[in-house]
Amino acid sequence: MKKQNQNSITDNIRDILEWYTDIGMTVAIGHEPVNHKQVRARTHTATASIPLTKAGVTPLPTVATPPKQAVNSKAIAAACQTIDDLRQAIMNFDGCDLKMTATHTVFSDGNPDAKIMIIGEAPGADEDRQGRPFVGLSGQLLDRVLASINLSRAQNIYISNIISWRPPGNRTPTPHEIALCQPFIERHIELIAPKILILVGGVSAKTLLNTSEGIMKLRGKWHEFKTEGMQTPIKTMATYHPAFLLRSPGQKAAVWKDLLLVQEEMQKVGLA
Repeated sequence: MKKQNQNSITDNIRDILEWYTDIGMTVAIGHEPVNHKQVRARTHTATASIPLTKAGVTPLPTVATPPKQAVNSKAIAAACQTIDDLRQAIMNFDGCDLKMTATHTVFSDGNPDAKIMIIGEAPGADEDRQGRPFVGLSGQLLDRVLASINLSRAQNIYISNIISWRPPGNRTPTPHEIALCQPFIERHIELIAPKILILVGGVSAKTLLNTSEGIMKLRGKWHEFKTEGMQTPIKTMATYHPAFLLRSPGQKAAVWKDLLLVQEEMQKVGLA
């Protein structure tokens, strides 16, 4: 009976740790547990001993907060002259808090000489563990979808994400996180200089096309992507994210139509 109880306790602890990981609680703030009820009680007692001002308001303690240095990711990205420069700059970048909870910086995968570039949203759990974009179930589906029009990572496509670090619990990146990382992915596109850009998912499409329209309205038609440093815009197709297709397999037909448009454009520019 004692052994059964120990096994039950072990299973409960394992379940709790897995749940913490799923919701993004992957970092311990301190080495010792804290009873916050006791902390609040001590704080209340200490506050009660502070005399009131004449206005009847308890003065708040003054805490010196060091000024937060502004992070100019746009200048850092613009200074990168090669893909290796950009990779190293992102590896060294500490301006995004997502890096603190991520296991790996996920930069890219595929052939850097390819003329078709695919951009997703952010790494998931599998990508964070392996340090490569689109390697989980959704990535496997993406590979099969691309193979239908003769595209593969080994030969003719290059893949990256808007965000290089996994958001805790796979949540959607915040507007602030996207704004910090956007100069990096834009510089990434400039350095690769693809002839065709494929944006998978709403975050990727809305960010790089600078629009508030949803992916349902953006997919299925050609757009243009252009930065200040580019002379010629890039033909851009937005489509559903493979993770969405895993949840809604009925939308695979829509993605197939999008890829047929891509295949047609590949033939026009001599990529097929």
